[in-house]
Amino acid sequence: MSVAVRFAPSPTGLLHVGNVRLALVNWLFARKAGGSFLLRMDDTDEERSKPEYAQGIEADLTWLGLSWDRFARESDRYARYDEAADALKAAGRLYPCYETAEELSLKRASLLSQGRPPIYDRSALRLTDADRARLEGEGRKPHWRFKLEHAPVEWTDLVRGPVHFEGTALSDPVLIREDGRPLYTLTSVVDDADFAITHVIRGEDHVANTAVQIQIWQALGAAVPGFAHLPLLTDAGGQGLSKRLGSLSVTSLREEEGIQPMALASLLAKLGTSDAIEPRLTLDELVAEFAMEKVSRATPKFDLEELKRLNARLLHATPFEAVRAELDGRGFHGVDAAFWEAVRPNLETLADVAAWWSVTHAPVAPLVEDAAFTQAAAGLLPEEPWDAATWGAWTNAVKQATGRKGKELFHPLRLALTGREHGPELKNLLPLIGRVRAVRRLNGETA
Repeated sequence: MSVAVRFAPSPTGLLHVGNVRLALVNWLFARKAGGSFLLRMDDTDEERSKPEYAQGIEADLTWLGLSWDRFARESDRYARYDEAADALKAAGRLYPCYETAEELSLKRASLLSQGRPPIYDRSALRLTDADRARLEGEGRKPHWRFKLEHAPVEWTDLVRGPVHFEGTALSDPVLIREDGRPLYTLTSVVDDADFAITHVIRGEDHVANTAVQIQIWQALGAAVPGFAHLPLLTDAGGQGLSKRLGSLSVTSLREEEGIQPMALASLLAKLGTSDAIEPRLTLDELVAEFAMEKVSRATPKFDLEELKRLNARLLHATPFEAVRAELDGRGFHGVDAAFWEAVRPNLETLADVAAWWSVTHAPVAPLVEDAAFTQAAAGLLPEEPWDAATWGAWTNAVKQATGRKGKELFHPLRLALTGREHGPELKNLLPLIGRVRAVRRLNGETA
């Protein structure tokens, strides 16, 4: 059987790193097995689902390089959910209930006060036809619950290992709301069955849902997929993430923090696994290294500062050809391989290229502490062409002429040539600055 997985976000907010980690793990699992990846918008929450959020999800996944083989929207499939609901009703597995939200809340509170689990008491099953007619005559509309079988539910989870639920400990779930719209518990099963999903990989907050949904798959006569429930990602302080709060959204990481897609993918692919976190330049490398067996049950923590450090390390290892198109897209049309090789060890984000481009190609106000020394050094500059050996030959000549060495020699030259305390190696930067600018800066002129 060919592996088929899905990522099924609700377009009700911005994707955060926890959402995208699940998308990435699904994608890696599918690609490692040579299978397919379905992107499905679970958009039946019509009040909160927004087209701009759906577009944002697609943009975030595209930015990360997570292409999808198939696409679906739940809002296009209401007729199919009606068919499934009708089949469950005909089989006696879906029954109408008339309690109001307030009445259900009181029942729940009463059970909890007695130290009992808040399991629905199935009182709706005891209603007669006359009772239902009376309630509907009062204007009540039913919601529909799935009648669970009180038998053990078991599966072997790819992350958690053997999982067991007692059927008597599960409450009949609501599948259809009073307004007739289906809920996630039903739609997700129908979609997974219709799209022949072989493995459902999602957060561990869905473990109890899985126990219920397995019975729905079985009641519909559908094949039950395999499951992997990953521990949920938290922030560095151990707090859960929420897309409604905008917690660590992919959009903010991209647009505000300047994070590269492969830095984020490299981190999220390894968080909570036995692998060391190292920058990878391509998704193919992550696919080759991926194995669900490496995923731990421990709660992984996402640290933004760790991501920033990884982002810098990624840029330091990125060859020019891999970043040329993005540099062009950012307006750095003059950047060539020599410039990139010179500055990349000092980049934290790609936006930092602008600062070093200014140092080599725009006027810089030099910082001159000893004008006599830098002017003397200017007089010893060799004629061009220059290369990486020029810096060593020139500074050796300055050392012989002035007697200076170490920091007393190099630091004033850096300040005059770049206007900065630190930066790329000057053996690489000096040829990019050029002789005309270098002479003027050493003489204290803005150039």
